[in-house]
Amino acid sequence: MSQWDKLVAEIIKQNPTLRFEDLCKALVKIGYTAEQPRGGSSHYTFRKDGCMPITLPKHVPMKKAYINLVADAVRAYLQEV
Repeated sequence: MSQWDKLVAEIIKQNPTLRFEDLCKALVKIGYTAEQPRGGSSHYTFRKDGCMPITLPKHVPMKKAYINLVADAVRAYLQEV
């Protein structure tokens, strides 16, 4: 099983130990672009044409709601492929 497959499995089962970097890596891999925060904010916005933007804070630990947003995006991507 590849690292990508392992990461997808962890995201889909919404593992609470996922880090910002893991979620960022997954979103970039499925076609989102990251926009760094300006003005002292810790929230990164990920955008993809035809999809709603996803905003994630760079905090530890990641809240389940943010993991759920990324899990939904990954599921949608997997259905397209």
